[in-house]
Amino acid sequence: MTLLLGVDTGGTYTDAVIVDPEAERVVGWAKSLTTRADLALGIGRAIDAALAEAQVAPEDVGLVSLSTTLATNALVEGQGGRVALIFIGFGPGDLERAGLPEALAGDPVISLPGGHHHSGAEAAPLDLARLEAEVAAVAPQVAAFAVAASFATRNPAHELAARAVVHRVAGCPVTCSHELSARLGGPKRAVTAVLNARLIGMIGRLIAACEQHLTERRMTAPLMVVRGDGALISARLARERPIETILSGPAASLVGARWLTGVRDALVSDIGGTTTDVAVLRDGQPEIDPEGALVGGFRTMVEAVAMRTTGLGGDSEVHPPEGLEGLFRLGPRRLIPVSLLAVDHPGPVHAALDRALLSAAPGEHEGRFLLPTGLPAAGLTGREAQLMERLRPAMPLGEALRSRMDLAALERLIARGLVMVAGVTPSDANHVLGRLASWDAAAAEKALTLMARRRTARGERLAPDARTLAEAILDRLTERTAECLLEVALAEDGYPDPDLLVNHPLLRAGLARRPGALALSARLALPVVGLGASARSFYAGVGERLGCTTILPEQGGVANAIGAVAGLVSQRLSLQVTSPGEGRYIVHFPDGPESLPDPEAALAAAEAHLATRVARLAAEAGAADPRVALTRAVREATVEGRPLFVEATVTATATGRPRIARDPVFALDASRHIP
Repeated sequence: MTLLLGVDTGGTYTDAVIVDPEAERVVGWAKSLTTRADLALGIGRAIDAALAEAQVAPEDVGLVSLSTTLATNALVEGQGGRVALIFIGFGPGDLERAGLPEALAGDPVISLPGGHHHSGAEAAPLDLARLEAEVAAVAPQVAAFAVAASFATRNPAHELAARAVVHRVAGCPVTCSHELSARLGGPKRAVTAVLNARLIGMIGRLIAACEQHLTERRMTAPLMVVRGDGALISARLARERPIETILSGPAASLVGARWLTGVRDALVSDIGGTTTDVAVLRDGQPEIDPEGALVGGFRTMVEAVAMRTTGLGGDSEVHPPEGLEGLFRLGPRRLIPVSLLAVDHPGPVHAALDRALLSAAPGEHEGRFLLPTGLPAAGLTGREAQLMERLRPAMPLGEALRSRMDLAALERLIARGLVMVAGVTPSDANHVLGRLASWDAAAAEKALTLMARRRTARGERLAPDARTLAEAILDRLTERTAECLLEVALAEDGYPDPDLLVNHPLLRAGLARRPGALALSARLALPVVGLGASARSFYAGVGERLGCTTILPEQGGVANAIGAVAGLVSQRLSLQVTSPGEGRYIVHFPDGPESLPDPEAALAAAEAHLATRVARLAAEAGAADPRVALTRAVREATVEGRPLFVEATVTATATGRPRIARDPVFALDASRHIP
């Protein structure tokens, strides 16, 4: 018997499922808390528990596939390693485009003349001596480099030369923008490269943690990783291109939703600890975002499912109302729920909460705690280093801060993932109301009692007691979830500015079905599939608010892990063919442009190159017997009544089932795959 093992690592939980492909069923599954300081612990506990429940041996597993929301969460929360951007052939104004300042977040930039023209010809020589000196100067401050050169998709020579310099001088990981996308748009490619470089360390640690446990259990099955479009890639490729794993977890959830429910048309909403991810299934297939994945406010050039990701989850930070008529705000930052922190650190958490409860007017930091993550800390400022030295696990936030300057230093440590904050979350509210019983409900009640005593702008208490506050928090979560679903539905129907329209009073009145002289009614026409460990407790009122059916599959809490083993391996490559003048047709090959005298010859040369290369990449990505499909998108102009070739994009796609140890027939129903 050969089984499939799916693993999903989220911000709060790591899930593992064992799937029998011949019987088309889950034979074992388990959940374990994600252990950020040592990811191998949480992964190992989940895998071992799933194997034990299924009563199977590790050697029975023929394929392991991993999905994750860690990359998505990092972009939403503004976390990741420090990087340097090598920006070649661009002007000063280009640094202000496409969200580059926000993506860089103060990280260093090395700007140099160079790059190429649209035709692939060199625009200016690259000063390698200057580049070498500047790389040596910034290397101690960063963990990785990103390289973006003007028209690198037409000729990548300068990006490749810069990568060689970084490897020789700094020995750091390097991301070249032309390897992530074949499309034009230098600043946008630079954003994608910067984010990829920032995620390399995080995803590398995740894959290493999974591999470590597989080795300890003597599993020889290949390890795959889910890409943002739901396809699978090898662990090696995921290490090099971690940006492709953004929306990995959400994409896997779509595959899992289809596999669990058989639904073909629906809104699929997956609530995790950090985010809520919503996408549309039409005729069983998700749409691929033509503009590239949008996560955490960054528009990338990564092909991924068209999904709206919002910093709204079970562990979202609860912000008390502001102003006279304010509402609770949730997220986007994920906190450790106080009820969870108290499981591992009961003494200090309860002692601090009890002290704070002696005051009728708690301070702004009461009920909040700090937890060092244990990740390596390098390049800290003096104040940051001093703050790290005095931190201890479950330390009350107010005790750690000695000045306002410490607060700024703490925010930087949080952004780098070195420190996490614990505080009131919707998960705590669920424990207070008895809807969840996983962690320390007494600690949750104390923390919510403290928050309830805080004063509004009117001078009134937020709530009379913890239970009333908990109900208000969960009502707000339900309302925000409904808004996320409405935004996706409005965008699907082509309405402009859905994030503004969702608050239109007429739409609100229609959803509420208020009686009056004008009878208004509005509802979602598609069912909502609710996924995630907490969907059953959080989504009870969503369908009622939106007038639609809500489907909550029994195994929806591990849908991502199921989707991780139900996908196919897919690789796609493109080449551009341009014509700078009649009789000249240039194919922009990866190692440089080549001119041919005939358009058909140029297109055929591009297809031959792509077919060989994409089949090899798919095999390296883990596909067994990949099939290659070729497409041409030719743009022509009519001049004096005859067509004139302008340019073309040739695309090759290789798709195949994942290679399985001992390579039995892969029996998962192909109709339930999302390619």
